[in-house]
Amino acid sequence: MGAVNPWQDWRALVVDDEPLACERLRQLLREQGLQHVYCLTDSRQAMAWLTQNLADIVLADISMPGVSGLELAQQLRRQPLAPQLIFTTAHEQYAVNAFELEAIDYLLKPVRRERLRQALERACRQRGDAPQPEASFTVRQRDRLLPIPFSQARYLKAELKYVTLVTPDAEYLLDETLIALEQRLGNAAVRIHRNCLVMRHALRELFRANIDGEEQWQVRLADIGQPLPVSRRQLAGIKQCLHQQD
Repeated sequence: MGAVNPWQDWRALVVDDEPLACERLRQLLREQGLQHVYCLTDSRQAMAWLTQNLADIVLADISMPGVSGLELAQQLRRQPLAPQLIFTTAHEQYAVNAFELEAIDYLLKPVRRERLRQALERACRQRGDAPQPEASFTVRQRDRLLPIPFSQARYLKAELKYVTLVTPDAEYLLDETLIALEQRLGNAAVRIHRNCLVMRHALRELFRANIDGEEQWQVRLADIGQPLPVSRRQLAGIKQCLHQQD
């Protein structure tokens, strides 16, 4: 798997009285990047195991002989550091009961990879450590729409009817106006000229230069060779940005 998932170090416990179902869920969790997956086939065993071990998440079947998954959930709720709970079942009629017990999700068997991933992402959000998708610009390249993360952007310049987004490696045309982009970017960008915004993270230096016998303020950006002119009315904002970076 390419990117590191926030749940890769979670300890997961699978509880299912069907060994094949248990093993399949273990494999699916491993495919999602979980390194520590434990399987038990009985709710009583699970409760005993949890008194001796910590788990971040429990994936429990509902219909099991003896103590059901619903009863297991009720017992888990009494624990001070209760793991998050996902129900796995072949029966839809238990959904209301499951969510009354504050289950994170309710997966119907056979569990599909995408639904399992959605459940893990939901568990992340519940824990407060979900990966936040990086904000991006959407650009059109031939017949495709591509996301360009804010972190790759260096500046945006209005020219005629278009705005050009400049990165260290390429330039892209955007459909939005510079004013609309300024509002969307908020504190991520600062205006240096009436027709130019620069990304705050790219600012490196503000300096005076002699251009054709006239003194002019300019900024230098990361990975961009050509400095950009700064209008005097924007000087205070640029200085404040650089001061905050120190």
